[in-house]
Amino acid sequence: MKRLILALAAGALSLDALAASGDVANGAALAKKYNCASCHGADYKTPIDPSYPKLAGQHADYLAHALVTYKRGGKAINGRNNAIMAGMAQPLSDQDMADIAAYLHSLPGPLVVRR
Repeated sequence: MKRLILALAAGALSLDALAASGDVANGAALAKKYNCASCHGADYKTPIDPSYPKLAGQHADYLAHALVTYKRGGKAINGRNNAIMAGMAQPLSDQDMADIAAYLHSLPGPLVVRR
């Protein structure tokens, strides 16, 4: 159990570092290539369905982690079960996910922290 916790912590730390080093320009190209806007909206803050998340302005580390968990799938530890997003995330490398996350984080969005 202790090894699992350490492995998960090490993975989270490396994912955070990778998300912080994402290439915004490449992320924009990848988002266009994989047609993220078809579901999440052209500005990534007006999705076609209210159950789909708004991505513009979201934290890069959260977005990168979400893509990783979609790629793992619902049967893996800390995976997400969504057939559409699992299929979209499968071909992405870790750097691709970090780049997409950096791009979406750089966009102005409606997500705010209020006191």
